[in-house]
Amino acid sequence: MTAPSTKALEGIRVLDMTHVQSGPSATQLLAWLGADVVKLEAPTGDITRKQLRDLPDVDSLYFTMLNCNKRSITLNTKTERGKEILTELIRRSDVMVENFGPGAVDRMGFTWDRIQEINPRIVYASIKGFGEGPYTKFKAYEVVAQAMGGSMSTTGFEDGPPLATGAQIGDSGTGVHAVAGILAALFQRENTGRGQRVNVAMQHAVLNLCRVKLRDQQRLAHGPLREYPNDDFGTEVPRSGNASGGGQPGWAVKCAPGGPNDYVYVIVQPVGWQPISELIGRPELAEDPEWATPEARLPKLNKMFQLIEEWSSTLPKWEVLERLNAHNIPCGPILSTREIIEDRSLVANEMVVTVPHPQRGEFVTVGSPLKLSDSPVEVTGSPLLGEHNEEVYVGELGLGDEEVRLLKSNGVI
Repeated sequence: MTAPSTKALEGIRVLDMTHVQSGPSATQLLAWLGADVVKLEAPTGDITRKQLRDLPDVDSLYFTMLNCNKRSITLNTKTERGKEILTELIRRSDVMVENFGPGAVDRMGFTWDRIQEINPRIVYASIKGFGEGPYTKFKAYEVVAQAMGGSMSTTGFEDGPPLATGAQIGDSGTGVHAVAGILAALFQRENTGRGQRVNVAMQHAVLNLCRVKLRDQQRLAHGPLREYPNDDFGTEVPRSGNASGGGQPGWAVKCAPGGPNDYVYVIVQPVGWQPISELIGRPELAEDPEWATPEARLPKLNKMFQLIEEWSSTLPKWEVLERLNAHNIPCGPILSTREIIEDRSLVANEMVVTVPHPQRGEFVTVGSPLKLSDSPVEVTGSPLLGEHNEEVYVGELGLGDEEVRLLKSNGVI
């Protein structure tokens, strides 16, 4: 049977008033799910079009990789005509998403009450740095959100400073949370006929991703965290290096030839200890009461992984991976960014995709991680600034060609 040609969110119009990363990551996911995402930019454009450029006078990879499958229009919302046009865009949209500073959209004259008057069915989503309270007006950046959401204090080694994670859990992580809220609100609208407000704070999203550390904070009241390799415990969850911190101990062990990413992450399950002891040339440890049980091994996790590393450091990581997998031992190689971008399986799964672009030729980007059987995703290039002005303003809003020319000469678009 042939799958339907429609997309999951076909017919949903999204007014995308976002910029930089947290908002655009959310609206890009909505576009991949089939929504018509119209990115509204100031006539100067999203600031990331010019940030971290690798080619002169061409939209940066920062912008192109966060704005695929969208249309772009320009509008100066500070002008009276701009406000009138924005009102009409809101009236015609199902979803509106913004990530300006607190109160910025209200100051434009578009409070939630006003937006509801214009379109009672609209889902209005806002991404902010923080919730209501003493942090509300703090400027939020990726690593600020990591710092204040519990990630940095628990990342790194015991004797080192707090560290940021390379995963953009503050920006793109919040974008994923925003998409969940938007989809839930659209679903609820089917029953109520009403839109609603969706608020997601970056600090809150990071905290949601750090819930296991709050679990461990409460476990500390009952004694040391035995799954951690740390010797000493105070009143806070410590940084514990590469320890899994979960029910099964894990660690990144070195491999040959000793490059910065020549490591394999190994999990030692109870059933895996016997084959691991044979692989590392210490079969007697499988029966040794000092090593045979998880309880016996817990107090000496550092020594256990040192023994494994003495073996793994003599072999390339792909050979270590092959030998461990032969015994169903959970493990994974540390993949560098270069290895990921060249990974054939990620290309085959359309997670690393090459996309054409009218100015730069083509670029490589991350594909959609959401795989729906009846709503396949074809990643298309990001729009040029104002590329769809005529299409939207003339073709959809019904403005005349002459008015569009005047709007442009007057700096409204």
